[in-house]
Amino acid sequence: MSTLVVVGAGPKGVGLLERIAANAPEFPRGRLTVHLVDPFPPGPGRVWRFAQSPLLRMNSMPEDVTMFTDDTVRCAGPIRPGPTLAEWATGVRDGTIDATVHESLTTELRSVTATTFPTRRLQSAYLTWFYEQVRAALPDTVEVRVHAARAVDVTGPPDGTQTVRLADGSTLVTDIVVLALGHLDAAPGPEEARLAETARAHGLRYVPPAYTADLDLSHIAPGEPVLLRGLGLAFTDLAVLLTEGRGGRFVTGDHGALVYHPSGAEPLLWAGSRRGVPYHAKPGYRLHGPPAPLPRFFGPPQVDALLARPGWLDFDTDVWPLMAKDIGWGYYHELFTGHPDRVRMDLDEFAARYAAPDWDSGELRALVEKAVPGETDRLDLAAIDRPLRGLVFPDRGALTDHVRAYVQADLTRRGSASFSADLGAFLALLSVFGQLAQLVAAGKLTPVSQVDGVDGWWFGFFSFYASGPPAHRLRELLALERAGVLRFVGPDMRVRVEDRRFVADSPAVPGTVETTTLVDARLPAPSARRATDPLLRNLFHRGELAEELLLDAEAERSTGRIHTTTEGLVVDATGRPHPRRFALGPHTSARSPGAFTRPRTNAPGFRQNDAVARHILARAAQPR
Repeated sequence: MSTLVVVGAGPKGVGLLERIAANAPEFPRGRLTVHLVDPFPPGPGRVWRFAQSPLLRMNSMPEDVTMFTDDTVRCAGPIRPGPTLAEWATGVRDGTIDATVHESLTTELRSVTATTFPTRRLQSAYLTWFYEQVRAALPDTVEVRVHAARAVDVTGPPDGTQTVRLADGSTLVTDIVVLALGHLDAAPGPEEARLAETARAHGLRYVPPAYTADLDLSHIAPGEPVLLRGLGLAFTDLAVLLTEGRGGRFVTGDHGALVYHPSGAEPLLWAGSRRGVPYHAKPGYRLHGPPAPLPRFFGPPQVDALLARPGWLDFDTDVWPLMAKDIGWGYYHELFTGHPDRVRMDLDEFAARYAAPDWDSGELRALVEKAVPGETDRLDLAAIDRPLRGLVFPDRGALTDHVRAYVQADLTRRGSASFSADLGAFLALLSVFGQLAQLVAAGKLTPVSQVDGVDGWWFGFFSFYASGPPAHRLRELLALERAGVLRFVGPDMRVRVEDRRFVADSPAVPGTVETTTLVDARLPAPSARRATDPLLRNLFHRGELAEELLLDAEAERSTGRIHTTTEGLVVDATGRPHPRRFALGPHTSARSPGAFTRPRTNAPGFRQNDAVARHILARAAQPR
């Protein structure tokens, strides 16, 4: 009999359990006891728990969310298909799937479709059902025990059993430990810590990056001006909780425009960021033409060539041009096949002439100008990345007018299928994301390229363009602005402390904004060093867990992620992997995506879970 402790029973931990259930029949001699340790319910875990605001929604459509493998997943274990969130909701409605759903979800369950955006509570119900299905599928050789507690430490030698200590003082003795902790909370970084100390000295209130649903916002008074730094998903959640969450109402007014009726309990929200505009809305349509054959310019042959090249790779010069070329190919393939009336060239001719030039070359720009007459139909990734770059506004009213028009134009593009080329680029972004993972895993990028290029700029651009909120959230932001509840600071937002006030400004617009509260509206950056989780903190301080450190002849950079091998084994401060400890999730050096898996994408998370599950089962099958 072998024992496994999985610390974290959210989607990652329960996804590993599913792979154990699927692979266990191949290891009939192995008996395994699995302890799931998490103070939150197994399946949803912390982030997707039912006990959160019913106003908070996913930023993925139900058809794009699955917890089940399909025939695209290249793994050694068996494929166990199952319903996407959309198929599950349909099955529960028509009675073909037996699931217990809270009565508060009845109305939503009746109305949700494959392309609407469900509440996080409905996703919680799907994950709970998934966990129940996994438990039911376990063979007699695998037993599961759930501990609604927090793990605070793990000790044990590489060649011996491990002891996991829980917050209540009890212990679990085990052969293998898997840390499936998901997104990590972290103490403020150096810049944030300095800001927090300055705020305390001046009697100001500063809220550092954190998971929005867990924030206590009760100290923010009605009518109080509040600075929100960041315009991404965390900002969207904050805006919901501080407006509709305080009793305000959105109604449809004349000409179909959304109107916000304040309750009077809202603060005055001042929002700014580096770009100065909210994330792009998720597309609300499907492709008009056939999917582009992807990858084409950043696929296995190009990745293999980069891996074979001696020396380090630079992201900006060696990698990004190939990625951008594939993103452009996805975009223009859909424009040519889905909207042939808006181009002046046959697709075959365009494809042949598109193949040779570099992405940022004059030859390629000339080809696009010749083939695509409409300027708004041409893909400009630099302009997408920094839409307000170089603009200067005479006053805040002009800035507001411009941001309002920008958001409305984005809603038009993401809501009208005549702009489905944007979806072609979106799908190409997903393709290059997966290819890039191979270069990252091989350690070929310079430390600066990895930390600043990939973990910094690329992940930020990907989130901005492809991982934004549902379109209705942007319509709500426009309604909040019209109601005077939300105002914009501007791009390249700067914050300082003066005369017992936070003072914010932007180089693009005259004037300043002063408040006594600042909220950093984003999740904490990965940091094993500053993790607040007691288990990680203890392991790090003893040197049994380390941050991923990258160095070459010119630079040494920490990514902040938990250092693991490609198989997921935890690496200590001396560089040695611990054969009995795994760490899985987005904050490890394996860099599995934090978002849910899209169906039919050969998802890396499924492949990693399968490999770790088979390792655990093989060990359990060995004579003790």
